[in-house]
Amino acid sequence: MPLPSEPLRKLGFLTIGLFDEDDPRRGHESTLEIIELGERLGFDSAWVRHRHLQYGISSPVAVLAAASQRTSRIALGTAVIPLGWENPLRLAEDLATVDILSGGRLNPGVSANPPMHFDRVRHALYPDTADVEDFGHERVRRLLDFLRGERVTDFRGTEGIEVFSDRVQPHSPGLAGRTWYGGGSLRSARWAGEQGMNFLVSNVTKAEESADFTATQLSHIRAFRAHHPDGDRARVSQGLVVIPTDSASPEQRAKYLDYARKRTPRTATPQGPARLMFAPDLVGTSAEIAEQLYAHAAFREIREVAFALPFTFDHDDYVQILTDIATRLGPALGWQASA
Repeated sequence: MPLPSEPLRKLGFLTIGLFDEDDPRRGHESTLEIIELGERLGFDSAWVRHRHLQYGISSPVAVLAAASQRTSRIALGTAVIPLGWENPLRLAEDLATVDILSGGRLNPGVSANPPMHFDRVRHALYPDTADVEDFGHERVRRLLDFLRGERVTDFRGTEGIEVFSDRVQPHSPGLAGRTWYGGGSLRSARWAGEQGMNFLVSNVTKAEESADFTATQLSHIRAFRAHHPDGDRARVSQGLVVIPTDSASPEQRAKYLDYARKRTPRTATPQGPARLMFAPDLVGTSAEIAEQLYAHAAFREIREVAFALPFTFDHDDYVQILTDIATRLGPALGWQASA
């Protein structure tokens, strides 16, 4: 097995937090228990996805507020909050509040685009302003300004017995520097670098210069760093789906292989009008997965990962997968668990 030139520094995981419509509490509790397990196993970070009008986490900031009170060390991230659904000022207040509650452990990941299925939700979401809403990068820039503590009003002082601030409160110093952009295009990579953000790359990207997933993702990482003030030291985290089978039962192995097999056809060619490309899921022993990762040119460019848990598995499956990642795959990549 080839050895990495530098060991993996930070190991995280990402979950969608699925739940049953008839018993949503159980699913949310499962997500919190998985985050608690991640901390016990020494993971550096736990990330939650964002799903609107689906049976996944619709309010990741609220879920992470709960997680912040059940953990003490692990970093807590969102991957990602689509800002088309959000008011940046209100979101800045929520993010800062959770960051304060967590002791400075929040890592907000965001993206910019119109809300998914916008034509179906525009009248519910923006009944009076749908035609003038800006869903581009300016929405992200506004959020960053608010998190940095820039003024949002020209009034600061006392009115009667109430004291008012001219910036978002609470203000959490350092939070803006822990904000990530989830991008799958060269334009997004360059823009995130210019803003001095951190960069999340996942198992989905756009076919632009090439229809080769690895080559495209590698070009995005390099474009981001070329435009970032920190250059090659700029933080990038990769989020591939990895499913180690070291301690899996025969039934679990069969389930995992079937899951990956059904998803493999979408990895052959760019999909849909947006020409989206999907990375293959990596299933096998930790040694086998480590060898595949070392052969992945984009993986060799990064030192942080947030491996994505499959969408539809059971709680016990996630326990087994996370345990194998922390105790076998992580060490095979040179990673050391946090105390």
